[in-house]
Amino acid sequence: MGLFDFLKGPDINEGIKEYSATPGSILLDVRTADEYRERHIPGSKNIPLQSIDKVSSIITRKDTPIFVYCYSGGRSRQAVGILAGMGYTNVKNLGGIAAYSGKEEH
Repeated sequence: MGLFDFLKGPDINEGIKEYSATPGSILLDVRTADEYRERHIPGSKNIPLQSIDKVSSIITRKDTPIFVYCYSGGRSRQAVGILAGMGYTNVKNLGGIAAYSGKEEH
């Protein structure tokens, strides 16, 4: 590990591979609805950070693997903390779509 590796956020491309290989997992985009409509990762569900308390209507099991992303990683980091506080036990921050190099939907 290099001296500045701790400054790097999660690698969203690696995270998407992990999400794809995890049965029953959910990919959660916590950007605004407008940002989501502009571009998003196929298969993701959109629940903006401001509405994250509504997640229980979509994800009922607290042990569901949830992979969270936003634009740059800040909102997804916040969302992971909120979800953990709500009792979700298997939540991972993938970082931001800005660094994503895979297929997108518009």
